[in-house]
Amino acid sequence: MAQIIGDWFTATPFVPRLHTIEEDRWFIGQAVEKDDVIVADDSSVKGFVVRNGTEISQLYLAAAARGLGIGSALLEKMKTRSDQLSLWCFQPNTGARRFYERHGFIAERFTDGAKNEEQVPDIRYVWRAGS
Repeated sequence: MAQIIGDWFTATPFVPRLHTIEEDRWFIGQAVEKDDVIVADDSSVKGFVVRNGTEISQLYLAAAARGLGIGSALLEKMKTRSDQLSLWCFQPNTGARRFYERHGFIAERFTDGAKNEEQVPDIRYVWRAGS
């Protein structure tokens, strides 16, 4: 899971790579211990989604797993566990924005990124059951 996160940050030109793979492993280990995690895997991890309360803190897919419906399946399964979900998405990540909007998430707030670690403008998305 840490490798998937690291690979995404390395391959994404609009965000800086701020952490080592060891730091990513520690971070994901903390999430797995205390948060609601769903993993898509067969012989290897294809993707995962992490939720704490109503907040989705992570949804990442291995590069080879993108476009196969795995992210949709993870997100739809997480929707069955809460009547409301929210998340942050980087504004330049147009693919993710389309993905979340396709799944019923509504953009509620746009920021300049001053409060996120990467300092990249972001969007607060919210999904509510029945909306």
